Amino acid sequence: MNISFLLLLPILLPIVFGFMIGFVKLFLNPIIQRFFFLTALLLNAVIIIIISLSADMTIIVFTFSERLPILFKTDDLARFFCILSSIMFFIAGIYCPGYFNRKKDTHRFYMFFLFVLGMMMGFALSGNLLTLFFFLEILTFVSIPLVLHSMEKDAVDAAYKYLYYSVAGAAFALISFFFIYTYGTTLSFTQGGVMDMELLTGRENQILVFTLIAIIGFGAKAGMYPLHAWLPVAHPVAPAPASALLSGIITKIGVFAIIRFVYFLIGPDLIRGTWMQLTWISLALFTGIMGSLLAVREQILKTRLAYSTIGQIGYILFGLAILTEAGFTGALIQTIFHSISKNTLFLVSGIIILKTNKIRISELEGIGKKMPALLCCFGISALTLAGIPPTGGFMGKWHLISGALESNLEVFAVLGPIILLAGALLASLYLFPIVINGFLKESKPGFNEGTGAGPYLSMLIPVILLTLIATMLALFPQHLISFIRQIAGGLL
Repeated sequence: MNISFLLLLPILLPIVFGFMIGFVKLFLNPIIQRFFFLTALLLNAVIIIIISLSADMTIIVFTFSERLPILFKTDDLARFFCILSSIMFFIAGIYCPGYFNRKKDTHRFYMFFLFVLGMMMGFALSGNLLTLFFFLEILTFVSIPLVLHSMEKDAVDAAYKYLYYSVAGAAFALISFFFIYTYGTTLSFTQGGVMDMELLTGRENQILVFTLIAIIGFGAKAGMYPLHAWLPVAHPVAPAPASALLSGIITKIGVFAIIRFVYFLIGPDLIRGTWMQLTWISLALFTGIMGSLLAVREQILKTRLAYSTIGQIGYILFGLAILTEAGFTGALIQTIFHSISKNTLFLVSGIIILKTNKIRISELEGIGKKMPALLCCFGISALTLAGIPPTGGFMGKWHLISGALESNLEVFAVLGPIILLAGALLASLYLFPIVINGFLKESKPGFNEGTGAGPYLSMLIPVILLTLIATMLALFPQHLISFIRQIAGGLL
């Protein structure tokens, strides 16, 4: 029995539910809104699990020409990204009703939240470059309303900046699309690459130029320095669940697209040891250290977390750029634990801001005495981002350093681990004082209990759940690492 149609359900189901919540009058009732919103997220997660447990599937939805179909298929990388995304969306969705308790225009946020989820699933399940580009562009436009939800001036300005950088990045990457169409045997993602070397004879340097252009383009979506400027302005103004997903999942779109382009279209063998690889590594390490340095000096909590994301993205890109199995494994491990931890940190920040009306780090002294469980979750996530043993962040950085040392990259084989260790130290400097001062110092005036115990508990549960997931994956990582090594082994 052909069950390939299942690939369309995680795309269409959130869109249908989103339209119902946004435009059907029945959903003006907040209770009904929440029920259908959470039902859509749960059904999506169940469908993704079913797809992930099934054999590889392929379905062609529409064909522009023989080489330009809208194509969906599953492989291990698609499973990885779909599972991670669906779980993070579901948990952030549990957080939303408490966060938006008695606020206006909640139905609009729920609608676009589900639209983004549907587009994320389409993006992850894309079987070729055309389909990936199609969903990448739609994702930009449906995620913008999450940033400008409040409709205040700062939110509108941030949304415009997000749009400019995303469209500019996509335009860069689109240049490389035409290169693949001209010199590739197909646009479908294929392990090892699809380049026609007979056509490229004498044009080998063009491969490197267009690959770098694509990495820069997709890197803008990931927040790679110097195309990072949308992140620190978008996160502070967006609602906390939107900030969590922007940082934890949506930035990974750029990472995922780079993996597809480099490892499934160009082929790692064509760029290994070239000037392009060294340039890519340099950009990644520069992104990592600059993001961390900017985070240290930032005093607004959500902005500091945004700069932290830039730094962590740099380390993920470094793992991909060194083109070793250990480095690739470390990059995906880092992707998982950064997603979980950064979702946790932004959800925690949302609760703190709602309860205290404080946004500056200096104002959070003593917060742990008011909300100890919340700050404990923050502290565990901080340990993970800093890479302190035995957290999952340590596993990721261990593989990244191992991958660098076993590569033949001379200077970068030493410089890479040094910057990774420096990044861990900087993460400690910009995260640990929040926890230490939160528990050891006396609280300042202004603590506000206005959100009520019910909403607070409903927001605390997903935070605790994320913390438990990160902890269990760190303590029992065997199956996770085995799965990631399976992906890496097929590509390198």
